[in-house]
Amino acid sequence: MTCAGAAAARSLWRLRAGNQRPLSACGRRIGVRFRSSGTTLDGISRAAVDRIIRVDHAGEYGANRIYAGQMAVLGRTSVGPVIQKMWDQEKDHLKKFNELMVAFRVRPTVLLPFWNVVGFALGAGTALLGKEGAMACTVAVEESIAHHYNNQIRTLVEEDPAKYGELLQVIRKFRDEELEHHDLGLEHDAERVGPAFPCACRLRAKVSGPRKVNLNMAARGKKGARSL
Repeated sequence: MTCAGAAAARSLWRLRAGNQRPLSACGRRIGVRFRSSGTTLDGISRAAVDRIIRVDHAGEYGANRIYAGQMAVLGRTSVGPVIQKMWDQEKDHLKKFNELMVAFRVRPTVLLPFWNVVGFALGAGTALLGKEGAMACTVAVEESIAHHYNNQIRTLVEEDPAKYGELLQVIRKFRDEELEHHDLGLEHDAERVGPAFPCACRLRAKVSGPRKVNLNMAARGKKGARSL
């Protein structure tokens, strides 16, 4: 096949795939519209978007595994429907970031296999403490995720809210739902773990610590994971 033929074939494949991805000469700024995700970001910073999508995908993946562990233990109890409702929303979050990962060709963090196991163990382990343990875990995790989303929102707004409008809309929606989960955890006795409130605080601190480490390592991608 000639060079011209190969180029034509690649162009035809891109059209059939339903996406166009024009790049500037330096490849640092991009303008993209993808039918699969419905998201358009014109002139955005590729490095910034890569980092945001990678980190948020890792966070939502971890949250899904935590809720899966909780449901394995408490799924048939009175609090099961509450956990299932939160998990269903987390599934929607993960689905959206899966679409964005494909659309913007972002590599996932290399920590996903690790978090697959640890996230489930964390959810199941805290659920073994009962409803209160599971809810304390939920409050700690959702507080960490919401804080992270707030930082991203602040960064994008300070740079150019119009340019990142669609991504900001996604992040804000998910942030609000994470805060709803946080409040649901408090409503279902998250602060009653153990014989006294300090026990709940210690549990929340232990849960939040590894969670933040996972998000920080995800932000650095492969290089950061190996160096740490």
